[in-house]
Amino acid sequence: MSALKIAIIGATGAVGTELIKLIEHSQIPVLRLRLIASSRSAGRQIKFRGTSWPVDVIENTSDAAFDIAFFSAGGAISLKWAPRFGAKGALVIDNSNAFRMNSEVPLIVPQVNANTLASRPNRGIVANPNCSTIQLVRALRPLAQAFAIRQIVLTTYQAASGGGLRGIDELLTGARGVLDRTCEPTSERFPVSLAFNVIPHVGELSGDGVTLEERKLVQESRKILGMPELKLTATCVRVPVINGHSEAVYIEFSDCVPLNKARELLAREPGIQLYDGASCRAYPTPRLLENAGDVHVGRIRANPDDGRGLWMWVVANNLQVGAALNAIQIAELAITNRLLGEQ
Repeated sequence: MSALKIAIIGATGAVGTELIKLIEHSQIPVLRLRLIASSRSAGRQIKFRGTSWPVDVIENTSDAAFDIAFFSAGGAISLKWAPRFGAKGALVIDNSNAFRMNSEVPLIVPQVNANTLASRPNRGIVANPNCSTIQLVRALRPLAQAFAIRQIVLTTYQAASGGGLRGIDELLTGARGVLDRTCEPTSERFPVSLAFNVIPHVGELSGDGVTLEERKLVQESRKILGMPELKLTATCVRVPVINGHSEAVYIEFSDCVPLNKARELLAREPGIQLYDGASCRAYPTPRLLENAGDVHVGRIRANPDDGRGLWMWVVANNLQVGAALNAIQIAELAITNRLLGEQ
């Protein structure tokens, strides 16, 4: 395969930084790397495979053609520029919410629905799902294939990094202010200060009381799993963790499900790290995660009052599994399926 021309839009953000690291250590051959960010970052130099590459603004790339363009600069940028990059031949892998529910745009988690990217999308755009959705559907996949699911109820515990580098900085600055008693923590990135706090509000709040993040979980899970009638309800909570999203997931099946069988299915699932309930490490925690590319599942237990119910605790690195790594795995799938213009 020929070396590729790759653009990363949002290259200096939290996800863009992870993308650069992961591509650098991947087997993807790179001929040219175009790093794009806001005017505040223009002119910076970023090392990649021994070469320094300059950061530029997107307006300076309007005439350039790429094989792959990773977008991670927000929905407004994606809506304006992703179709232009796609029209010039790039396979656009978009990390925003701009195109996820568009019927013409595949929404891909390669471990779950790789078959939906068997051919190049008409617009050249593939959507990368929401971070909390990716880890959920990867843990659900083996169970949904084996058993009929009646409904899912979950609560997410989402890290500050879900709010980007500004979210991390706000948490750390606020925590120092509380500990030093030097200042009252600010809340520019989150609805209220996240330092030593939890916030049951992730994403824009709609008139019916449901947040955008909660709506994404429902809509995206249905599309990825191919279950348009799936009953799923969620409460999304921001917690004072730097990185790593956690989810408490309750699954109600149509019939009783043997706990040992559920454990066996999850243990066999590629990319799932199952924690043994009999050991002292019966569950994962976000700060102590190893193997950042895996989805970590623990505390699997039956509902003692209803044999159809099963609880599990799901944790993943949201910047990798929930964003950058999934985007790169989409790119690798596209390369394997020969969906790029030069292939």
